[in-house]
Amino acid sequence: MFEKLTLNQEWDKTFPKSDKVIHSKDTFHNRYGITLAADVYVPAEGKEPFAALAVCGPFGAVKEQCAGLYAQTMAERGYLTIAFDPSFTGESGGQPRYMASPDINTEDFQAAVDYLSTRGDVDPERIGIIGICGWGGLALNTAALDTRIKATAAITMYDMSRTSAKGYFDEFDSEEARHAQREALNAQRTEDYRAGEYKLGGGVVDPLPEDAPFFVKDYYDYYKTPRGYHKRSLNSNGGWNVTGTMSFLNQPILAYSNEIRSAVLVMHGEKAHSCYMGRDAYANMTRDSKYAGNKELLIIPDAVHTDLYDGGGKNAIPFDKLDGFFKKYMA
Repeated sequence: MFEKLTLNQEWDKTFPKSDKVIHSKDTFHNRYGITLAADVYVPAEGKEPFAALAVCGPFGAVKEQCAGLYAQTMAERGYLTIAFDPSFTGESGGQPRYMASPDINTEDFQAAVDYLSTRGDVDPERIGIIGICGWGGLALNTAALDTRIKATAAITMYDMSRTSAKGYFDEFDSEEARHAQREALNAQRTEDYRAGEYKLGGGVVDPLPEDAPFFVKDYYDYYKTPRGYHKRSLNSNGGWNVTGTMSFLNQPILAYSNEIRSAVLVMHGEKAHSCYMGRDAYANMTRDSKYAGNKELLIIPDAVHTDLYDGGGKNAIPFDKLDGFFKKYMA
């Protein structure tokens, strides 16, 4: 009934393997019948059933990059965790490749909760999620929909609908700019259909132009160097299809974020180009909300966007804080 995946069993992560956790690989399926691939991290010591976390992101990355680092580190602290590849990317199934969908990707997170909820070594009443970068926004969207989730952390988050429809810093927030984008994307759809294949949009620019904006340099330093490069990562290689993220242009994902009743921690770097999205998401989530008491915005001093991917060489990720947050709300 579901696609069978052949998963690489070698340790091919961008971070070293911990001897404090037991690592394995597994698959689960979403409501659309797509089989998803996951790295599973179980504490080497601890008592079942465990509190559990599902981790995904950044947008265009794979589970072998920073999602896996978060998952392994939190498993060291006593959680059973999974880091998974979204539909159409990495080792997960789904055709055609390199597509994204606000609906299907939200479903991916819910499917991860399905999987964790039915494991015998997990306490289904203590499940949380961590979304990084573009998956931070999708994590909030999932938390607004899935009442099984007790706590959510949105790390260095993007609102992919906002950037798709308005550009960075809302620079292209006009009907005219959106119409031009729609015309270009629909023209590409015709070309793709005629060609019988989807044109790739390109990953992080390489070689890096001298006059590149800082945030492009920031991404290059992670995705295009040994620090974070991975052969299956879209951002490290050919990127999404040109039309791959088209539906985000027309489908806001945070419309009901201020109805999230469960706990949320929004964590962002002070110097991240994307910090305005985290600040605004927190403000919108708590504005006129009856459920603001368990919401928190944490700004990390001096940290840029990718510092919260892997610490940026300066231990920028406050794992103690993250651990305390989940322990408090998943007790």
